[in-house]
Amino acid sequence: MLPGECYLLLHEVRLRGLVEVEESETVVQLLDAGWVKRVRSSVAISPEGRDVHKTWARLEQGSDTEAVAQRGYERFLPLNTELIRICHDWQVQPGNVPNEHKDARYDWEVIDRLRTLDERAAPVVRRVGRDIERFDGYASRLRSALKRVEDGDQEWFTSPRIDSYHTVWMQLHEDLLLALGLERTDET
Repeated sequence: MLPGECYLLLHEVRLRGLVEVEESETVVQLLDAGWVKRVRSSVAISPEGRDVHKTWARLEQGSDTEAVAQRGYERFLPLNTELIRICHDWQVQPGNVPNEHKDARYDWEVIDRLRTLDERAAPVVRRVGRDIERFDGYASRLRSALKRVEDGDQEWFTSPRIDSYHTVWMQLHEDLLLALGLERTDET
């Protein structure tokens, strides 16, 4: 049995896809177990690691923590639909025209919608994080990305290369699915 740090790093790799890491005892243990594989200076999860992670990430069925995650997930889904629309509107203006971010009024209207969504999502995310430790950092990561967007750093809205609002949101979504043993295809 590998130590908890291994599972936490495996979880991060599972959610991010590819994680740039420095050589450490934890990385070596994951490599030796065959749960991750090297990709240049990064690691990615292996099929064996995915199977092990799936078991680790799944909350105990019928437990109080599963019930908390289920309630959070049910409140998350309508917000997720709204976020998808907001992100679309950030990238594409009416008339299916790419948003080149030259219309400050339009951009601020979309940012205001994101802020309003964040204000409604934050209590849900914090509540899940209070009861399930691995969810604890999502609310602050979302808020941090939002602040960067409000400060004028446009890429912090949807860029997949950083912990943008959309990136963190997608990780939260995937983590909720993993916790409940669900797949995206289970969603309507």
